[in-house]
Amino acid sequence: MGNSQTQFDQLRLIRSPNIGPVSYRQLMARFGSARAALEALPDLISRGGGKQVLLANEAGIAREFQFVQAFGARHVFIDDADYPYLLSHMDNAPPVICVKGNLGLLARPAIALVGARNASAGACQFARQLAFELGQMGLSVVSGLARGIDTAAHAGSIENGTVAVIAGCIDVVYPPENRLLQEAISERGLLIAEQPPGTEPRARHFPYRNRIIAGATAGTVVIEAAPKSGSLITARLAAEAGREVMAIPGSPLDPRSRGCNQLIREGATLVQNASEIAELISPLDSRMLVPPVQLKPSIPLMADDSSQTERNAVTNLMGMTYVSVDELVRQSGSSQATVQMVLLEIELAGKLERGAGGKVRLAT
Repeated sequence: MGNSQTQFDQLRLIRSPNIGPVSYRQLMARFGSARAALEALPDLISRGGGKQVLLANEAGIAREFQFVQAFGARHVFIDDADYPYLLSHMDNAPPVICVKGNLGLLARPAIALVGARNASAGACQFARQLAFELGQMGLSVVSGLARGIDTAAHAGSIENGTVAVIAGCIDVVYPPENRLLQEAISERGLLIAEQPPGTEPRARHFPYRNRIIAGATAGTVVIEAAPKSGSLITARLAAEAGREVMAIPGSPLDPRSRGCNQLIREGATLVQNASEIAELISPLDSRMLVPPVQLKPSIPLMADDSSQTERNAVTNLMGMTYVSVDELVRQSGSSQATVQMVLLEIELAGKLERGAGGKVRLAT
C-alpha cells in the first residue's frame, strides 16, 4: 500500500492506549518506523509492568480514515512536508492533526489572538478590528473558536486568513452557536483538530488545543483574560516555546483585564495595535521567527534495554508530584538514555503521566 500503509501504521500507533506525543516520537526515533514500534510494544509494555497489551483496532483505524475523507478533511502527520513548521518544533507536538481548508495559511507568519469567553463588547470589537488589520498585513490569525474574543478574532480575519483549532473532533461544532462560523472557516480558512472521530470536547481537551494554538504561531496576543484562565495557559505555553507573548492592557477595575495586566507585569510585551504586533513579528519568513536553537525538538537517545534493577531505581524515586527527568538521572545514577527508556516502558504500561516542561510523575 506504499505510503498509505505507512500512514495506517502511524495512525494505529498514535491511537493505541498510553501513546502520547512524546512517547510516539521516542518510539519512532528508537525503532525507525511505526510498524516496527507496534511490533515492539508488547515487550515494552511487559517490561514496564503492564498486564495487558491493547493496540488500536485495525478496523477502527480504517473507519477513521474513511470518516475524515468523507468529511472533506485529511490527516497530516508530523513527518509530512506540509505539517505546520513552527508546530513541528514543539516537544509535545501532536503526531497527527486533522485539517479541513487551506493548510497554506500556516506556511505564512501567524499570530494567536485569545481572550475571555465573557469578554466585554468593547474588547470583542477591538479584537475583530485587530484581527482584520493583521490579516490585511498578510498575517494569519489563529484562535480557538470559543465564545467571546476567539469568535471576534475569527470574524475579523476570515476574509484574509483565519485558523481555528478546535478541542473535539473535526466534525464537532462547539460552541453550538458557532456552527455557521465553523463551516465558513472550513471553506475559507483552516480548521485543525487533534482528537479522533467521535470526540466531544471535554475540559481536559482544551489545554491540548491551547498548545497547538501557541505552537503553530510566532506569537500570542491576549485580549482580556482573568487570572488562571485558559488564555493565560496559552500564553505560558507560547513563552515556554520561545515565542512572543503580548497583551492588551486594561482597566485594573475590570476583573477581565487582570490576567493581561499580570502578563505585562511578568514580562509580556504591551501592545495596542496591529502595527506594534507586526514590528515584533517579522512578516518575511515564519521559519526565521524563532531561533533554530529554541526550535530544535528534543528526542532523547534511548537505551536498547533496561534492567529490572534500573527500572526499580527510577520508579522508586517517583511519586505523585511531577519531577524533571534530569533530577531522576541525577538521583538514580543511571544514564539519560536508560532513564528515558524506563520512563517510556512504564508510560506504555499506563503507569506514567507527563506534565508541562517535560516533567513526569506516576499515574494517579
